[in-house]
Order: sequence, then structure tokens, then C-alpha cells
Amino acid sequence: MTTARKTTTVFLTILCALLLTIVGLTERWPAWIWATSAALLVVVPAAAMKIAAARRGPVPVVFEEQLTAPPVERTDCQVSQVALPSLWDDYDFVFSATVRWYLVEPPGRAPVLNPAGLAAETVLNRARALTEKREPGLASLVQHELGGLLSRMFPDATGQLQAMAENVSLTLRPQDQERLDRLAKVRKDKAVWEHQRTYEQSKRQYLGEDVLKDTGSAVVWWLAKNDEHVEKTVADLGLLAQLTSAANDSDIPERLQELLSPSRPDDPDGPDGLDGLVSPGAFAGSPGHRSAADHLSDLFDAMGFPEEDPRRAMLAAQFAHIIKEQNRYETAEEVLRRFAPPEPEDDAA
Repeated sequence: MTTARKTTTVFLTILCALLLTIVGLTERWPAWIWATSAALLVVVPAAAMKIAAARRGPVPVVFEEQLTAPPVERTDCQVSQVALPSLWDDYDFVFSATVRWYLVEPPGRAPVLNPAGLAAETVLNRARALTEKREPGLASLVQHELGGLLSRMFPDATGQLQAMAENVSLTLRPQDQERLDRLAKVRKDKAVWEHQRTYEQSKRQYLGEDVLKDTGSAVVWWLAKNDEHVEKTVADLGLLAQLTSAANDSDIPERLQELLSPSRPDDPDGPDGLDGLVSPGAFAGSPGHRSAADHLSDLFDAMGFPEEDPRRAMLAAQFAHIIKEQNRYETAEEVLRRFAPPEPEDDAA
């Protein structure tokens, strides 16, 4: 440091002497000015050196050499098509990635080892800890989770290296993906079917236990449907009595027998409304000798559904379900046998 300072002082002194010489020659200084300038060139630099040294204080003679850290050497290897378990048995993920690592200890001090194997083991253990907690149907989401988890260097179990993974790929086998798609479709179809069944059960329960519980409930329900046509409801009392009797597998009360007359004297063309659909002679004879299927057949005839009309079988099946809700299984089977008999088996099918 002292040598460098002296060199700098000498260089500046020579430079100032040259400048003064040029100026003196140009201005034609007298002799006394030349003597004064020469004295200043010797005294001023020496004084500046002493003042600077006094301000800095003692300078250590020996400096420790500043050594830079050696560059970290990283290497990589490829891991392909490795099966990793998922949350479901027999549904494995297929894992692929580029594994990178670097040794913590210098190669000269580290024991003999296979760093690629240690790095791959470290990455696979970290990936497995995540995949075994995830469902196989979320492969694309788990792939991004692994990409974030394995993007940071992590030490292995021995502490001799740190490893990470890039270009992470996580998929399912095509056969497993096809099975998952089929299972998802079945679950969706089952959910729709259960909702439909619940709706039908609720509707049958509503009709059997509320609307068609007795003739009075049916009349109130029909009046609510036709609140602006009271006459129509009165005209349909006979049909409502028949409908309630068929739904509950019971006889029509005697007080309602007169409502089953085919026509009224003041209306030669027959009454309006649904009651006018009752055919002449319907429910004639002794009611005690007629079955629920006979009453239901008369009801279908009154509604204008001929024998070959498919609506008779559809309505009969619905009535049978309602009758079963009333614990009248024999009557329900009789209705089904008469209006919706089972189809003969097809040998060819």
C-alpha cells in the first residue's frame, strides 16, 4: 500500500513540474519564480503524504486473500413411467420428471455413492407422500401440485445432496381412465334415477294419502284445480267418487250412488264436465260383487279410453302403486294382471 502511494506521489509531482515548465516558458517567468516553483514541487507533495498518512492511521501490512466460493455443479437424470399409488387401490398414477441435484459435500470428501439414485429416491418419496392422499380422478390437478412441491431443492435422507424435479408429468393408464369415466357416468345416471324415483314416490304418496284419501279430499282438490268453475266440480262429483273408490279398493258410499246417474232431466245431452263421460249403465248392479279392476275398467271407459288405448295400462300401473301404498297387494296385482300383464319372454332375445 505504501509503495503504491509513493508511486502516485512521484507521478503527480512530475506531472505538475511539466505543467509549470510549460506555463513558465509561455509566460517568461523571471528566475525567482522558477526557484519558488521548484521548492513548492518538493515541499507540497511531501506534506500531503504526511497529512494523508496521519488521517488514515496504521494500515495492516498483510491482507487475507478473498476467495470466492467454488461454483455449484448440478447434474440431472430422467425418471419415466414410474407407478405411484393413489387413494384408491389398484388405481396408480404414472409419474415422469427430470430430476436435478447437487452434492452438498465436495466430491473429494464424500464417500463413494450414486448421486442419481439418491436424487431419484428423494423425489419419488416426496411425490408418493402426496399422490397416495389424492383420488385418481384428479390426475391433472395433482400434477400441478407436484410441480410446485418438487420445484424446490430438498435434502435427501443422508444429507449428502439436495434434489428437485422439473417437467413433471402425472397421468393414469388408459384402461383406468376409461373405468373412471364409466363409473362417473353410472353415478350420474343413478343420481338422476333416484331423484325421479323420489319424485314418483312423493307424487303417489300425495295422491294416495291426501288427494284420494276419500271423496271429500278429492272434491276439495278438484275444486282447488277449478276454483273458477264450481259447477264443473259439482258435475264431476260422480267421477271423483268412482276414482276414490278405485284408489282405495272400496265400494262407493250409498249416499253417492245417485251421482252415478247417466244424465239429468234438465240436460238431455248429458252433464258437462268429467261426470258426463260415465257411460250409461256403468257401476250398475250390486257393488259388492264387483272388483276394483271392474271399477277401474268402468272409470277408463268413462274417461274415453278404449281397450286398446295404451294409457289404460299406464294409469293402471300408477293406480297399482297407490293401492300398494295402502297395503292392498292382492288388489294391486289383480289390477296389473288385468290392465298391464307381463310381456311374454322372447327366446330370440
